[in-house]
Parts: sequence; C-alpha cells; structure tokens
Amino acid sequence: MRAYIINRQIDDLRGTLFRQTMFAEFEKIIHAVEERGDALTLDVFRSQYHTLLKAYFAENFVLDAELDLECLRIPHFYHAFYVYKYATGISAAVTLSQRVLSGEPGSVETYLDFLRSGGSKFPLETLKAAGVDMTTSAPIETTLHLFQQRLDELEELLL
Repeated sequence: MRAYIINRQIDDLRGTLFRQTMFAEFEKIIHAVEERGDALTLDVFRSQYHTLLKAYFAENFVLDAELDLECLRIPHFYHAFYVYKYATGISAAVTLSQRVLSGEPGSVETYLDFLRSGGSKFPLETLKAAGVDMTTSAPIETTLHLFQQRLDELEELLL
C-alpha cells in the first residue's frame, strides 16, 4: 500500500511539474512559429512536439510515433498560456506543505494566514507572506527534491 501511495505521488508530480512545463514550452514554441509568419502544419506540430518529448522523456522511454500527435488532443492548448500554472501551483503547494511538515517555526500560522487572505492580495504577495518566494527557483527545487526523495523511497521498497 505504501508503494502504491508513493507511486501515485510520483506520478502526480511528474504529470504536474514536468509535463505541464513541457506543455507550456510547446505553447511558447508554437506561438513563436505563428508570430514569425510560418504555417502551422501538422508536420510542424508533430516535429516540435516530438522534439520536446525527446528532451523531457526519451532518455528512459520509447517514443511511439503516435505520441507526436498527443499535442492535438490536449484541450489546454486551445486556451492559450495557462498550463504553467499547474507547475507553479504544485511547486507552491509542496513548498508550503514541506514547511509545515518539517515543523518550521511559525509555518502553521503563516499557512493559516495564507488561507485567510483569500483573494485580498496578488498571489505572489500572498505566497511570499506565507514563506514561498515564487520569484526564485527555491519552490521548484523543493518540489524536485521531494520527487527525488519519493523515487528513492519507492526504489527502496521495491528492491
């Protein structure tokens, strides 16, 4: 059961942090192609998406040719530029939870203040007051550390 739960967290982090970042990069590339005045053909979508799949996953996975078409079925791409929010959101959430779980002094109260603030301030301000500075790489590094920690835990359980 523990291996199952750890595997679920690994998969959630992979899908939210890595894939959504790749999706955001794909959007950026495709919009740049269009802004240059180049045609957005099926071959362009396939080749650009395949390049990103190789960069993000190919070292450890076989990439079937059909996967190059995945970009056409992802509804997020039809509402421009919001997929990055998944990756930033999970990074902020992990950082907040790690502060509380580690017993960092004042972290529970700053977390509760964060919740109480609702939408009264801009998100970056609210998170910073809760101890999460999204203008730095620290939240992403914290999330990547948790990802590695969970991989190590799963490997230990399974071997």
